[in-house]
Amino acid sequence: MVSAFPRDDDDEIVLANGSVGVKAGSELEGSAYNPMGNPGVEHWKASSISQSGFAAQDNIFFAAVEMTRMPMVVTDPRQPDNPIVFTNGAFLDLTGYSPDEVLGRNCRFLQGRDTDRATVEEVRTALAQHKAVAVDLLNYRKDGSSFWNGLFIGPVFDKDGALLYFFASQLDITTRRVNEITLTQAQKMEAIGQLTAGLAHDFNNLLQVAIGNQEIALRSLANPDLTGKMLAKSQAALQKATKLTQQLLAFARKQRLEPRLVNLNNQIMAFSEILASTLGEQVELRLDLRPGLPECSLDPHQFEVAVLNALLNARDAMPTGGTITIGTSVLRDKEKIGAHRLLGDQYVVVCVSDTGQGMSRDVMARATEPFFTTKGPGTGLGLAMVHGFVEQSHGRLELDSELGKGTQVRMIFPVADQAQGGPNEQDGAQAVRDGRAEDVAAKRVLVVDDNADVREMAAAFLSSLGYETVEAESGEAALVVLEATTVDLVFSDVIMPGGMNGLQLIDTVRRRYPGVATLAATGYAENALERPASAPDLQILPKPFKLHDLADMVSKLTQ
Repeated sequence: MVSAFPRDDDDEIVLANGSVGVKAGSELEGSAYNPMGNPGVEHWKASSISQSGFAAQDNIFFAAVEMTRMPMVVTDPRQPDNPIVFTNGAFLDLTGYSPDEVLGRNCRFLQGRDTDRATVEEVRTALAQHKAVAVDLLNYRKDGSSFWNGLFIGPVFDKDGALLYFFASQLDITTRRVNEITLTQAQKMEAIGQLTAGLAHDFNNLLQVAIGNQEIALRSLANPDLTGKMLAKSQAALQKATKLTQQLLAFARKQRLEPRLVNLNNQIMAFSEILASTLGEQVELRLDLRPGLPECSLDPHQFEVAVLNALLNARDAMPTGGTITIGTSVLRDKEKIGAHRLLGDQYVVVCVSDTGQGMSRDVMARATEPFFTTKGPGTGLGLAMVHGFVEQSHGRLELDSELGKGTQVRMIFPVADQAQGGPNEQDGAQAVRDGRAEDVAAKRVLVVDDNADVREMAAAFLSSLGYETVEAESGEAALVVLEATTVDLVFSDVIMPGGMNGLQLIDTVRRRYPGVATLAATGYAENALERPASAPDLQILPKPFKLHDLADMVSKLTQ
């Protein structure tokens, strides 16, 4: 007779000498490490028995339980608080407790300060549902030392399906966990080393161009044409440095984004001609866009940059030419969403496929690392930037590639769950004419920045437009200035060391001096978008900002 205990329709039942078991069938019952090296097929995840209790302890199976080095425990959920009713010697060796200190207690006595509560809740939920569960859990020995426990728990029923016991096996996996953490840290340090080395190399070259051209310009002031030419080259080098920092911020997921509701099909179509011309005559660009694509909330400009970077990578993988396809699709199927390790209900997938050389597994594993490149010339920031942008947009980047068979780059974005308008775009202020703004003589601007060079540059520029300026090197210093001086606008950097950042300063200014306009500048996303409650309409300039943008904004806010 097959036991009536709970099971799924596709479970495989095993009869063995009066006991009934349910095979695991390659199903993981949690997120734990599996000592078998695979999800397991033949071992049981649940069982039923015809005789309960521990009276029969003179057989080979009981001897095996006591001889094994794997700690084992049985608890009785029929008793209050599901206490331990049996433990083998290996469990006592692992935890350092004696039988009298263990029997009759709930297993939670092994938990401690750093035990993950979410994992404990996962175990509780499985037990409440009479299901098997496997987790990695930080436990504590009697002497207070911690160990990582590879824990498996399975239910044991009687022949009528009533729950009798929970069986638990344990494994000290501390060494494995420590090795994983050490490896992860080593990989992080390697990536940081690559990042700093590549950054130093590229910035040194850019600074060399800027400094060298400025030095030439200073030596040739008597020749205006040459001076202008050298200053233009210096400015171009600094613009490249700006682009490099934007790529780095995207990789670090700290780039300031301006998300809007976007139909990605329309976005791709709008610049497809530019993309085709960029790829050259040897590369054929094909579009396979799914009609009726739902909208996503993301920064459309940075999306275009991400697609362009993916296309340029694909082009470079096809030195003799080939085909690149940009496809879009909708991901709704729950199983497929789960296979991609996603949590939402609906996603838009943008796929860039090429017929190029493909990548080996080793290269593909490092493809999104900063400054990692196999192309010779190049920064190695293309896919790193794409990865950073997609992650910052709450999506996922996936790569599929095989040598000789091309590469697929998939950008997966969540569908916008409700209509979200982007930042209100207002008409610009009156243009700056002849290098000076009109009617600004009576306006006073307080410039706040901890970097003296940036602060003095901004103040000097505003002064050249006719504004009266005062300066402060911190939020606290700015408040002191405001107590003694009347100003029309406070222009502050967001990130400043010390006790008060720019957003806190602006919040204080809005509350104490409601008639004073405020303007912020930053290159970081999180701080820039977390506007204070007193200033939901706060205007923010992205660093590095154009001086004419600063002039327009100050003019608009002080009118």
